[in-house]
Amino acid sequence: MPTIYEKRTYSVTVGQMAEVIRLYSTEGWPALQKGGFGDKLIGYFVSDTGELHQLIHLWRFDSDDDRRAFWKRLFANDEFMAFAKQLRPLVKRQENQLMLAAPWGPHP
Repeated sequence: MPTIYEKRTYSVTVGQMAEVIRLYSTEGWPALQKGGFGDKLIGYFVSDTGELHQLIHLWRFDSDDDRRAFWKRLFANDEFMAFAKQLRPLVKRQENQLMLAAPWGPHP
């Protein structure tokens, strides 16, 4: 099975991006790091053109089983879930996209 990339896009309520960034900076990212969950993260991004008010993160997994086990462990982490409880009211919509690398070119 090839590497799976998962793109998660959160559409943030207009006017709430500063609070989302604050929450991720002070609680979300520290919880991910403390729990050892940051290893599969390629990066976090904030939209600058096109559809605005989006927080996008990209993850890399060895397989679908690896991906499912990762999210199961993360969602069982009390510290991360305390952060998520605060984040959820600020998010209007979430979209997840699974992608496979093309057979040419560089891959992260």
